[in-house]
Amino acid sequence: MYYKDKVIWITGASSGIGEATAYAFNNEKAKLIISSHEETELERVKNNCKYKPEEIFILPFNLLEHDKIPNLAETVIKKFGKIDILFNAGGVSQRSLAKDTDIKVDKRIMDINYFGTVILTKAVLPYMIKNKSGHIAVMSSLAGKFEIPLRSAYAASKHALHGFFDTLRAEVYNYNIGITLFCPSYVRTKIAVNALTKDGTPQNYNDPGAEKGIPPEVFAKRALKSIKKGKREDIFGGKEILGVYLKRFFPGLFSKIIRKQDVR
Repeated sequence: MYYKDKVIWITGASSGIGEATAYAFNNEKAKLIISSHEETELERVKNNCKYKPEEIFILPFNLLEHDKIPNLAETVIKKFGKIDILFNAGGVSQRSLAKDTDIKVDKRIMDINYFGTVILTKAVLPYMIKNKSGHIAVMSSLAGKFEIPLRSAYAASKHALHGFFDTLRAEVYNYNIGITLFCPSYVRTKIAVNALTKDGTPQNYNDPGAEKGIPPEVFAKRALKSIKKGKREDIFGGKEILGVYLKRFFPGLFSKIIRKQDVR
């Protein structure tokens, strides 16, 4: 097994993609650190793991707690001695028009999705550089590839992640550190339920697209294969992925199409 005994730290592990990915790595007999701001749910995920759940390390924190993150990386190193894979799955989405969205909501989304992810990555990076090995996986989205109405700040955060991690990939290549950006279409999670509206409150209901999305278990299985292959970027899903190519080759046509779509 490729992942056997590898030390893997997963954020957003209490639900959705992070939870499914934790189970997939656990089935491969990896050593897990699972994190999110919901400690009770992390306990549930730990107990649902089949392979040595007693050895899974729960490390709860909020991606908004930027000052605490560097010390958390040190805690992991003291316990495991290394971090082979960092899987950045934590984040929050948005469902509101840009003109209606309080700027505090824009900042909150950037603080979680972009700055929280970058700060954690920078905390882990020195240890990977020292070992001259490692892999960093980052949850982006099709919203990181093209515009989607009602998601201005969310799309901005995902575009920012591409800029940062594409640059970082070039900088750490000689240290044998790989980076994979995942850009799925709809995945069947509660991301829409928890999405922030114009005043920062959650939407509290699911979108039709999310309900018909890819099962998170299917995503997790593919993610493990992509990391093993060292893929730079993985774009997959339903017909929505055609938008990536329309945007690239026929941007005017794509703009006409996207503004008429029901993107809920």
